[in-house]
Amino acid sequence: MTRFRLLTVATVLTVVLPAQLPAQNKTYTLDTASGLTLLNAVAEPATHEGKRGLRITMSEEGVRKMQTATGEVNPLAVIQGVEFSNGVIEAEIAGAPGPGAFEGARGFVGIAFRMQKDMQTYDAFYLRPTNGRADDQVRRNHSAQYISNPAWPWPRLRKETPERYEAYVDLVPGAWTKVKIEVRGDRARLYVHDQPQPTLIVNDVKTGAQGTGAIALWVGPGTVAHFRNLTVTP
Repeated sequence: MTRFRLLTVATVLTVVLPAQLPAQNKTYTLDTASGLTLLNAVAEPATHEGKRGLRITMSEEGVRKMQTATGEVNPLAVIQGVEFSNGVIEAEIAGAPGPGAFEGARGFVGIAFRMQKDMQTYDAFYLRPTNGRADDQVRRNHSAQYISNPAWPWPRLRKETPERYEAYVDLVPGAWTKVKIEVRGDRARLYVHDQPQPTLIVNDVKTGAQGTGAIALWVGPGTVAHFRNLTVTP
């Protein structure tokens, strides 16, 4: 009887313990374009402000698309082999307007998540670095942004629900900036500069409580962006 009990306990432990193991982090140093699927983007290793990472700019194809597109055209670098639903995404990012950028360029840079296979449908948080210290409070209030393309781009969100999906955060164009995105069902939080409190709170993530998809490095038009040390915790 004793032997039977020991075998039963051993069997239970074999089944239960693996399910209790913590989720494993996946870290991407982003010092090479290997493992990325590029859309409207050119990605190349680069050292920026003394740190090694990946520089991403708009490709010539992306520039041609902008000339005829009715909406925004964004450079994207999709992380291959990642399916993300809930969890935490952390990275160091930097963005600044590129040479000859249009007047409204803000150095747009961020992270897209739950991206669908069409590479056009996704949620994203991004920063507008030139707004962070602008001598205009309205512009400062537009420093951080949530979007859900293509149905909920920033112009629609700003028009229909002013201020709900944007916030102020201190930013410097071109400076490395730590960001953390927490996603739980239909709720998401953006943290910047290792702050304990979120910069931007979204309680109705448009992909819904069951949304899932890829993660991508997100860049806005007219931007020279840098990324490094992306970590994904399921």
